[in-house]
Order: sequence, then C-alpha cells, then structure tokens
Amino acid sequence: MENLLAGLEMLARWDVLVALIIGSIGGVIIGAIPGVGPAVAIAILLPATFGLDPIVGLTMLLGIYGSSMYGGAIPAVLINTPGTAVNALTSYDGYPMTQKGEAHRAVSLAYSASFWGGIFGILCLILLSPVLALIAPMFGSREIFLAATLGIILVILAHRGQIFAAGFLAMFGIFLQTVGLDAVTYTQRYTFEFSFLSSGINLIVVVLGLFALSQAFFLLTGPDSSPDAKPVSGRMSAGLKELLGHKRVATVAAGFGVILGMIPGTGEFTAQFMSYTYAQKTSKHPERFGKGSPEGLIASEAANNAVPAAAMIPLLALGIPGEALTAMMLSVFYVHNVIPGPQLFQNNIDLVYGLYFALIALNIIVMIFLLFSTNLLTKIIRVPTRFLGVMILLLSFVGVYSLRNSLTDCMISAGFGVLGLILKRLNLPIVPIILGMVLGGIMEVKLRSALPRLKTPLDMIDRPISFILFAIILIVLALHVRTLIKEWRAHQPAEDHDMHDSQLR
Repeated sequence: MENLLAGLEMLARWDVLVALIIGSIGGVIIGAIPGVGPAVAIAILLPATFGLDPIVGLTMLLGIYGSSMYGGAIPAVLINTPGTAVNALTSYDGYPMTQKGEAHRAVSLAYSASFWGGIFGILCLILLSPVLALIAPMFGSREIFLAATLGIILVILAHRGQIFAAGFLAMFGIFLQTVGLDAVTYTQRYTFEFSFLSSGINLIVVVLGLFALSQAFFLLTGPDSSPDAKPVSGRMSAGLKELLGHKRVATVAAGFGVILGMIPGTGEFTAQFMSYTYAQKTSKHPERFGKGSPEGLIASEAANNAVPAAAMIPLLALGIPGEALTAMMLSVFYVHNVIPGPQLFQNNIDLVYGLYFALIALNIIVMIFLLFSTNLLTKIIRVPTRFLGVMILLLSFVGVYSLRNSLTDCMISAGFGVLGLILKRLNLPIVPIILGMVLGGIMEVKLRSALPRLKTPLDMIDRPISFILFAIILIVLALHVRTLIKEWRAHQPAEDHDMHDSQLR
C-alpha cells in the first residue's frame, strides 16, 4: 500500500502531469501524421529529457510511445495510410468500413479497442510486478548476460526472410558500442587515431541519425504530397458499446500483445498477426475479414496497444530493452544513474509504480482527447510531406548539437542518417543496429563481471536461472533450424519437378 501511495504522489506532481499531457496529446498528433511515427519523435525529444527528473522524462516518452498508436489509426482508417508502421493491419478492415460509409464506426471502434488493449496490458504489468520483484534479485551477471544474448537472437530471428541482414546489422551495432576508450583497461579500441572517437559513438547520435534524419531524407527525396482526410461525424464513444459485443476477441488480442510484448524482438507486428489470425479462425463470418470486419479491426488495435506496457517488463526487471523505443528510454535511466534491473524494485519501487500510474493516466487522457478532437486531427493529416521533412531535419540537428555542442556529432549523425536512408530504400531493418549497441554493451559489462568467478565454461550455466536461459537459447535455435529444414524440403519437390520438366523438353 505504501508503494501505491508513493507512486500516486509522484504522479500528482505538476511537472509530471504536464509531461504526461504533452506526451499523450503530442503522441496522438505525431501518430496521426503519416511519415513521422513515435521513433522519430522520441529520438528528437530524447536529448531534452536528459535535463529532467527520470519520472518526468520517462513519462513524456511513455506518453508518446503509448498514444501514437491511437493517432496512427486515424489515417489508417480514413485514407488507407497508416500513421505508424504498426497500424498497417488496421487499414485492412478500417478503410473498407470507411468506403462503406462507416468511417465513424471504424474510428470509434479503433479508439475503444486501443483503450481496452492499453488498460489490459497495464493491469497485467501491475499484477506481475510482485513476481518481478521476487525474481529480479536472482539475476546475477551471468543470467543477465544470457538474457541479453537471448534478446539479440530473438531480434535477429524475428526478421523472417532477412535473418542474415538482421544478424549482420546487429553485429554492426555491437561493434559500434566497442569503439572508444575501454573503461577497464583504458586502451583505445577501433579509434584509428581519431581523437573524436576516443569518447565512443554516442547512442543518441546514432538513434537520431538512423530514425529521425533518415526519415527526413526519405521525405525530402520523395514526392511531395498532402493526404486528404474527410471529417467524421457522430459520437466517438459509440465504439465502447460495440466493443462489449466482441469482448472475447478484444481480450485474447490484448493477451497476445502482453505475451509477445515481453519477448524481445517480437512486439506489435507479431502480436497483431497472431491475434488477427485467431479472430478470423474463430469468427462466425471469416469471409468479412479484409472487407470491413469489426472483429479484425478490434484484434489489430487491441493487440498493438497492449504491447507498450508489456515491453516495459524486461526493461524494468532486467534492464534489457525489447525494441528500439524501450532502448531509447533505457538511456534516460542511465543518464540519471538509475539502473533498471534487480536493484530497481528494491531501491526505486516508487518510480516503478509512478510509471504504472502514468501509463493508466495517459490512456485515459488520450481517450478523452480523441472523443472531442478527431476532426481537428484530420486537418493535421494534410501537412505536406516536404514540410515535415524540413522540420524533422531541423529539429534533429538541434537535438544532436545540444547533446555535447559538437559539430562532429552532427556529421556522424548525418552519416548514420544516410545509412538509414539506404537501409529503408533496400527494405532492410534498422532496429537490430540500435539493439545491438544497447544489448552488446550489457553483454560486455556482464560477461567481464562474471568471468573472474568462472573456473570452467560450464560454470556459466551452473545456476538454475542461467541453465534455463541457456536451454531456451538452444531450443529457440533448434526450432529455427527445424523451420528452415521444413521450408527447404517443401521447396525441394517443386524444384525437382521443374528440373524434370525441363529435361523432358
């Protein structure tokens, strides 16, 4: 009870409330504008949060993270253009409903499903917190090293069809975090006698380059356009009543979001497709999916909005981010010397509960805001893409320069911006680079800490949790190899048949 009261007291601070309102409403607006997205916004705001209290900075970033998906559903439903990448599946059924003249129904259902998914995910997180508090102290250096290794593996394997590229980019991220002065031996690593590399490559500089500047370059080099969204008439609260008729689909979809949100490298996309597939297979009218099914819309939005709260579980309990946005939030913890992991639940439990209540409050604020401002947001959607690109470019360079007042950082970030643009043009993933930098740093520190206490390599897995994590790594790799063998065998008969036909000719 004392922890709950401490969390509520922290949330009641005026600066926390202001950060929460700015983050929540700002996240909706950012999500509603196609071409921006939460990653770009968080990357730009990240340097500004370093001067704030941890709870204030994290609340603002969480507000953007959790609310952007609400806003992203608006253009997905109205103009078939997802505001954020994770709203892509929303357009499958949302836009056909708009074409049928049911835009109001689709938008209100998307809001209601998002709200249910968000609250469900937070409640699961709060219920799991006592378990986390008990388990977290059992994680020593070797356990966290193995958990980080598992995270890297899952991130790579999550990119089906691009595993080699994802693995190479993750290794590139691990390499980037080794550049600079070694904190233990005080030797230069991969600096090549360039003095500006002695302090290493700053994670935020890379984040701003890969996400913000690359998106600015992408918008500026593409055709200029101004999407046109028609106003929506009707009560936005009507979707809450209809959602009750599909509470099974909404609950299962939110459950998928929670479970997969806790697993590094999976996130919203996997949760969405699994929940959408479940909804279609268990529906009385599966033929309506993709043609304007309310169940499909609910499954998509409930799943992706349950993920943000669930993604905080590995971040808070182990200090291991599951995707790029939580990796950015991890840097806020580090700047203020608040280290997520086993000690957080013992020393800063009030901060943890403050974040829980902030997540609940942001969903309520966003829902109230959307009930009265949907038509205002349809006007914001019409912002020209070239103008957006110029604004992102300007704000990104301001953010990079403000870190250390360094033009060198601006040039490095611009270089990573060009790299990010190339990766986008080639349809290759960016996230593995960021997670490689973050998880690679954790792996190096924890491995160095564990090695003095190890006499043989088997000592790394001589404790129950470390052995379980090692077993999970082997199982994940074995299942992936099995999947590859099955796919190869499935293609082999077809190839043999084609070869036989060519010989007959």
